Amino acid sequence: MIHSLRIKNLATIEDLELNFKEGFTILTGETGAGKSVIIDGIKLVLGEKASPEMIRTGMREAVVEAVFEVPQEKRGSRESGFLEEGEILFQRQVSQEGPGKAYINGVLVPVKKLKEISPALIDIYGQNDHIFLLQLDNHLRYLDHYLGLAEKKEEVAGLAQNLRSLLRQKNELETRRREREQRLDFLNFQINEIESSNLKPGEWEELLTERNVLRNAEKVAGLIEKALDLSYLQEHSISALLLKLGEAVRELSRFDPGFQAFEESLNQSAIAVRELSDFLIKFKEKQNLGPDRLEELESRLNQIEKMRRKYGQSIEDILLYLTKIKREHADLLQSEEKLADLAGEIHRAFSEYRTQAETLSRLRREGARHLEAQVEKEIALLGMKKAQFQVKIETELLAQLEIEKARDSGLDSVEFLISPNPGEELRPLRKIASGGELSRIMLALKTIDKEKAGSRTLIFDEIDSGIGGKTAECIAEKLRALSKRHQVVCITHLPQIASFAPHQYRIDKTMEKGRTYTSVKELEFEERVLEISRLLSGSRITPTSLQNAREMLLHNLKEEKENESNEPGSVRRGRV
Repeated sequence: MIHSLRIKNLATIEDLELNFKEGFTILTGETGAGKSVIIDGIKLVLGEKASPEMIRTGMREAVVEAVFEVPQEKRGSRESGFLEEGEILFQRQVSQEGPGKAYINGVLVPVKKLKEISPALIDIYGQNDHIFLLQLDNHLRYLDHYLGLAEKKEEVAGLAQNLRSLLRQKNELETRRREREQRLDFLNFQINEIESSNLKPGEWEELLTERNVLRNAEKVAGLIEKALDLSYLQEHSISALLLKLGEAVRELSRFDPGFQAFEESLNQSAIAVRELSDFLIKFKEKQNLGPDRLEELESRLNQIEKMRRKYGQSIEDILLYLTKIKREHADLLQSEEKLADLAGEIHRAFSEYRTQAETLSRLRREGARHLEAQVEKEIALLGMKKAQFQVKIETELLAQLEIEKARDSGLDSVEFLISPNPGEELRPLRKIASGGELSRIMLALKTIDKEKAGSRTLIFDEIDSGIGGKTAECIAEKLRALSKRHQVVCITHLPQIASFAPHQYRIDKTMEKGRTYTSVKELEFEERVLEISRLLSGSRITPTSLQNAREMLLHNLKEEKENESNEPGSVRRGRV
């Protein structure tokens, strides 16, 4: 429940503090006195959108603070981490300079955190909330919420979304089938062209080197002859001289073992010279290929250059590209198999969706009868004693060819029907119900919903608009009944409702030095008589209206006490 509310610098409110009590509380006042500003303040502290225009003229910021008591049964929920001795302090600042700030127990939090936690503590119902009943989607949502089918509905929605995803994949594959054939032809051409060129890593560099040699054949031939003469062919070549030097060193080692250390290095030098000579001879043989080899090299280099321009800067790049397009080619070849696999997967997914959606539909039909009985019971207490209420459920049976019609909400369309008077056929509630009837039915639905919920604060903002007489008394009785389990705060202009609550505050608007101020005062009994008299007769308060107000208040408060005393073991606590 909400213990206290403080509002500073919000519209016509300069500094206002309200201490709420348990049970049923009424807020009354003249039109325009500032009742809507108080509701706006409560909405702000609950995390609703703020605007700098809401700040009182001349002030830099508006501040709203609210202290909530968390019921014992909810102290293990997500808001329990913010508890201090069973209470939570919400604070909201709205600034001229920016988006403002939010605090929980003095700790800075994102504004959305207030909005996440507040639904477990408080609900606000406005005078236009019955418009909820004019939209068919809300009928289905309410039925599922009332029956506790959120988890099953979420499962069905997930299956529907998966089914649509599979259908999109299948449609994309089918749409791309012609493109796939064209792409396959193109990839086949590229793969054949690259593979037929028989490229080898490092080949480009080797061919460039060989071409450079052939282009300088005469100079290279002279250098080869000179190198062969020096290393091998001449009588005094390096090979011959090394051989003679080695023999001399071996002879010397007979006289001094120190020469043996040079024998190995001389042998290695002789081997290196011989290997060089062999390489020179082979290199000379390759040069004998002449112009034919150069022409062959130029042709090969041109072929590789063409491939480089098309597929990559180097042979390694071209071979990597070949691997890539081979993989794409294989994937495209498998797309027909994928289509077949998808068809099977879609069939299985659709069967699962239909099974779970039919289960959801069955649960709705079973639970709808209970909801009908509950609503008829509640609206009878609200003055619609002979009215009939029905939940109409139309279920669409999907065939295999209608998979694309799978909906997140399942197979059902739901509409509330009503017959307000005996003998009239049931017709769509959204088409035939009056504003007063819609308000009563909405209150009945909210009452049923809250009977299942844990204790919280319920704020009703002029939901009695457009009704009066006996109906107003019925609504007052219903609100008082709700206050046995919840803290109920109601803003009203009806004396019938105001007289039912044990607690009443009057909201006034005054003018001082050209500024408007909104204030709130808790009313004592005689003050309540005067206020209810005003609600009865307007500004012309007469002895008769005062007498009527007194009798109405005494009667309804006496009835409240009698009801309390008839409740076994009941205990009422008031916050003062």
